[in-house]
Amino acid sequence: MNHTQWKTWRTRKLLEETVEESPAYVEAGHAFALGQAVYDRRSELGWSQAELARRAGMIQSQVSGMEGGDSVPPRPLLSRLAKALGAPLGHEWGAGGDRPL
Repeated sequence: MNHTQWKTWRTRKLLEETVEESPAYVEAGHAFALGQAVYDRRSELGWSQAELARRAGMIQSQVSGMEGGDSVPPRPLLSRLAKALGAPLGHEWGAGGDRPL
């Protein structure tokens, strides 16, 4: 989606028109939500990216990329990450009492 398409989409969304989102746009939103959830939990724990990486068996650049919404790790890595953060692994971002990853 280029900038002009995004502006058109945004305008239609603001006017409450039905707007179909592309799968890539939805996927990017999920990656960003995951990154924000990881960042928030890591910050609550007072950990650096390097500390989280050590506890989850990752490298710091993987944590950085994920927090920036650049990548979504494979399921096994996501499970280790959730365990390290003491957070349930879920697919509904921010739903429920605990904030799932």
